[in-house]
Amino acid sequence: MKQDLALIEQFLDALWLERNLAENTLSAYRRDLTMLVEWLHHRGLSLASVGSDDLQALLAERQSGGYKATSTARLLSAVRRFFQHLYREKIRPDDPSALLASPKLPQRLPKDLSEAQVERLLQAPLVEQPLELRDKAMLELLYATGIRVSELIGLELQDVNLAVGFLTCRDGEKERVIPFDKKVNQYLRAYLDKARPDLLKGNDSSWLFTNCSGKQMSRQGFWKIVKYYGDKAGIQADITPHTLRHSFAAHLISSGADIQAVQTMLGHADLATTLAYQGYIQKQH
Repeated sequence: MKQDLALIEQFLDALWLERNLAENTLSAYRRDLTMLVEWLHHRGLSLASVGSDDLQALLAERQSGGYKATSTARLLSAVRRFFQHLYREKIRPDDPSALLASPKLPQRLPKDLSEAQVERLLQAPLVEQPLELRDKAMLELLYATGIRVSELIGLELQDVNLAVGFLTCRDGEKERVIPFDKKVNQYLRAYLDKARPDLLKGNDSSWLFTNCSGKQMSRQGFWKIVKYYGDKAGIQADITPHTLRHSFAAHLISSGADIQAVQTMLGHADLATTLAYQGYIQKQH
């Protein structure tokens, strides 16, 4: 058992070096994988001898034991990555987790917009007036990065690097860096050059996005913006600022993006939260 626990630590070290995952994600993996090793030990098994049927028995046991599907999904994600690592490093000749079925996750997420609906929403601001150019930049940035509305309106000028094309989001002592594409960069530059000075009317402000008085945009103010352009685009679905964040995640995952990469961009502390999107998408299809 001691050797198996050492393999877990080697895996976590490699994961940290390769992916730079958040400490709470690594801690969750450590808990889940330690539980796996203890479960195997009580049955006279080890990481070297466990088979696919044994792992399936563990998942079935959790299901009958009343564990939440999101918790089991997180465990399965950790187990899959762990055995992929063991196989890649030639510690095992095979991957017993390859054929494991994912648990069905409850649909707890609001319906996301289709890519066509998002495109109509993003095209709704005509960018002929300063406010429209600001609104266009905000909507494009929100959908391109998946940041929270509170993070969007809390961005300061220093948080955006146009030369490289990324922004920095801060949540207390934590921060994450999120890239954005050339199109978003273009609208941000246009907003900063043409619209923002008009909104500030000669005043100074550290906020990236301001209201028509040159002050920080409020959550309620941005909600009205999203609602206005949703109606203008003829979208019947109920749209909130958070809808774009959900759509960003759903579209990334459905296009095959790495689930841990999406977790990092969204700033989810628990992988199970991001896995809920995956379950939602599978249910839709």
